[in-house]
Parts: sequence; structure tokens; C-alpha cells
Amino acid sequence: MISIAIDGPGGAGKSTLARRLAGELDFIYVDTGAMYRAIGLYALRAGVSTKDEEAVAALLPKIRLELRYVDGAQVILLNGEDVSSAIRAEEVSMAASNVGAHPPVRAFLLQTQRDMAKTSNVLMDGRDIGTAVLPDATLKIYLTAPAEVRAARRVAQLAEKGTVADFAGVLEDINRRDWQDMHRDIAPLRQAEDAVLVDTGDLNLEDSFLALRNLIRERTGV
Repeated sequence: MISIAIDGPGGAGKSTLARRLAGELDFIYVDTGAMYRAIGLYALRAGVSTKDEEAVAALLPKIRLELRYVDGAQVILLNGEDVSSAIRAEEVSMAASNVGAHPPVRAFLLQTQRDMAKTSNVLMDGRDIGTAVLPDATLKIYLTAPAEVRAARRVAQLAEKGTVADFAGVLEDINRRDWQDMHRDIAPLRQAEDAVLVDTGDLNLEDSFLALRNLIRERTGV
């Protein structure tokens, strides 16, 4: 089985590019970020502080997550509910980062993610795929871009959905989450020693896709 790990900070384009690459390669796309977001969403709905490890851990037995393809698109189901759109809310981003720092949450998801890589060719993106989830991945990529570029992209994405966002506020959120992800005790965000660094700061979406597609072809032969 071939496994490709794409790590990097929020807003670098991981999910968008990984989903498209997996479709072209006919790989299973595993959106690990969506899994953490779904747990964060569940905790928010339950009125639990996402920073309270004990309280979040107590919720885990009540959570059932599924990844499915519907009309060619991957959706995530939280206890049977399609929450693919709900988990993209701004408040869920920080909730995902908070719950992702809790060892019980990581253990809850880790084996599920590894089992997928044992039975299928997978392309998995997140913040600790190459360093913790799939340390023996066939190819590891660290995808990044300057925080200002990532903030501008996020503002543009929100504008397309009819939401006006303050650039300074979005940038502050991105910097805060970067710091939190990089300084958490368990599996912090970092570039694996054997990962290939790809900076998309000066690339548009299509050029980023081609850069990754060529890299994968060169390193794996697929």
C-alpha cells in the first residue's frame, strides 16, 4: 500500500489539494482535520469547554464518526449527521485545535487512521500525519505558506460564501492557532525530518496542485 502524508499549518491548502490529488490518483482521502473538527463541534454543542481534557474525554464514547463519499464528494458524519459544512465555522477551527491537544482524543482517532492505511492507498492530511500517525509513510510533504497569505486566502474564501471577515482578526486567529499547534505537548505541528517542504506562498491553486502532483509522481511512480 502507498501512503502519502501532507502536514502543515491551517490555510496552506492541505485539504483542498489533498482531496483533488486523491481523486486523480484514485487514493482514499482521509481528512483527519475534519475528524478533529467534528469532535470539537460535538463538544461545543454539548456546552463543554474544548480545553477541558477530562470533560472532552467523557464525550468520546458518545461520538461515532464516519467518512463517506456522496455524489463523488467526501462527507463526514457525526452520529449519522452530515456536518461537512458545520465543521468549517470559525469557532470550530479553534475548538479542533483545542481537542486535538488532548491525548484521549488523539488515541481515539489514531488507530482508525492507521487501519485505513493498512488496507488502502491513502492520502492523509493534517498536522502530525508524517510525524505521529504515519511515521513510515511512502512520501511525506510539509505544505506551508506565510501567515499573511493564508489569512488573505481565508478572507477570500469567506467572501465567496457571502461572509465579510476582518483581515487583521483572521490573521490573529491563524497566528494563535499556529502557536498552539506547534507548542502542544502531544504530537506538535512540525516538519518531519524526511518530509519535502512545499511553500505555496507564491503559487496559485492550480500551480500548487501541479507542484504536488509532479512531486508525487517523481517519488512514488503513481
